[in-house]
Amino acid sequence: MIRRMAGDRAVFQSVMVGHISPDLNMELKSKNAIIRVAKSVLIGAPTEEGMIIPIDVGFVSLDNSDYYRMGEQVVVVRPSSNSRAILFSFKNNSDANRFVAFFNNCRAKDKSKENMSAFSMRTDEVSATQYFQFYGFLSQQQNMMQDFVRTSTYQRAVHLNSEDFTGKVVLDVGAGSGILSFFAMQMGACRVYAVEASSMYEHCEKLVEYNGFKGRIIVVPGMIEDIYLPEMVDTIISEPMGYMLLNERMLESFVHARKFLKPGGKMYPSIGDLHFSPYSDECLYLETCSKVNFWNQDSFHGIKLCTLREQASKEYFGQPVVDTFHTGILMSASHKWTIDFTTCSEASLHEIEIPFDFILHRTGYIHGLAFWFEVAETVWLSTAPSEPLTHWYQVRCQLRSPIFGNKGAHCTGVVLFTANKRLSYDVDIVVTCNGSTSCNTLDLKNPFFRYNGQPVQPPPGFYNTSPTDAHWSAISTIEALPEFSNGTRMETSALTSPSSSPLEARGGVLVENHQSAGNGTVQTREVSGYSQKFRYESSPPAKVPKMF
Repeated sequence: MIRRMAGDRAVFQSVMVGHISPDLNMELKSKNAIIRVAKSVLIGAPTEEGMIIPIDVGFVSLDNSDYYRMGEQVVVVRPSSNSRAILFSFKNNSDANRFVAFFNNCRAKDKSKENMSAFSMRTDEVSATQYFQFYGFLSQQQNMMQDFVRTSTYQRAVHLNSEDFTGKVVLDVGAGSGILSFFAMQMGACRVYAVEASSMYEHCEKLVEYNGFKGRIIVVPGMIEDIYLPEMVDTIISEPMGYMLLNERMLESFVHARKFLKPGGKMYPSIGDLHFSPYSDECLYLETCSKVNFWNQDSFHGIKLCTLREQASKEYFGQPVVDTFHTGILMSASHKWTIDFTTCSEASLHEIEIPFDFILHRTGYIHGLAFWFEVAETVWLSTAPSEPLTHWYQVRCQLRSPIFGNKGAHCTGVVLFTANKRLSYDVDIVVTCNGSTSCNTLDLKNPFFRYNGQPVQPPPGFYNTSPTDAHWSAISTIEALPEFSNGTRMETSALTSPSSSPLEARGGVLVENHQSAGNGTVQTREVSGYSQKFRYESSPPAKVPKMF
């Protein structure tokens, strides 16, 4: 009798098991054993409850094992780790044939894994195909290249650290269009190996030749885990970050590339900081609840949907929200988890547990945790909500059941990232405050892209003074500005929205910023939290009148 199981496993019953000694004597271990076949063979004896109790033969690894057929129903297995062979006598020929088939199947899989790369071992085939197809489109490369903060920060980092690139051999991991390789060449790199696994490598080769770097930028098609380089490199550069820093699991490929790095070599970036903080956003929570409640209808065109409400709640609240937000929703200073790319192992990124203990600086409901990241090697690239927006935005993980927290209270818990074979992570968050605990599991592979391109607004109740009074006070101040003694004409722009930073943090001090603007100069001032721009047709006066 055979019962098929998940994962190409099988269970055989009523099997006689015995040891065969070197002098060909057999020691009977069981006349009525149950054996389970997978990567190893578990030999057990049945119980009245139907459970399998292993007998002393135990687990028999199929790795490097051999087998022999003795007649139609007997199979002898000789494990590599045991000098004594094991005899299995099945109750019929069919079971013996199925056992041999499973045995060969398991050995073939084990053998194929020996030739699999680290990437292939951690990624299912469908996800890998989708991943490389996605990055093979020029539109996706353009989306990243047009992220001004991202691209300019990398270029500035290369230019300001010329000693790590001039005359050096550089490795660009996940080169894409090759933009980072070109930056390295701008600083006089000796050679750059641009490794790219998607079809984008073909476009990269064209750009290399068109820009006159053929032979100096060497495009290497393939995954960093699979390719071979003829020499060690001085510097590794890559942009391996995904949403919440970890998504897409390219950090592991970046770390894997260290096998090509000379001792003392440099990595750009060398460290990554993941920041997160509890937040309060009733609007987002109600928006998500509204989507869930669609499935709570008793008569949608005459159909009852409410049986799916619980599953809908898990799905919608299980989506990390990708957008940006006003810093006023944050309820505490952020917690920072740091990873050193120059020393960490790939295995350390498979499961990441981050405990936290926040002290709330405001009272309100905690709706979840907000995440952003920063990376650096002397020059910082930040995706913080207080900084210019990037294509990574920020990410929020919601709680299905918000919990209340008082100012000064401790908010404790843990964030657990568990890598999966879909090139992403399952994210578990547990938050405790004032004796109440709320938790949620999210799928980082399935985010909700909420960003709509509109400027972020401060949360309700953000202002401690009258916004209307501040508005008219600012206008009155502008109208009272004296004319400049040099006779220059001043044009005043409309008031912009309040700055993202709280007014108290700026201390009410006038902020002045002179920037060249073609035929004149643009001066920016800060008055009562509002920003005004003045354009001069000639150079600004030597002394700007005080506004307070």
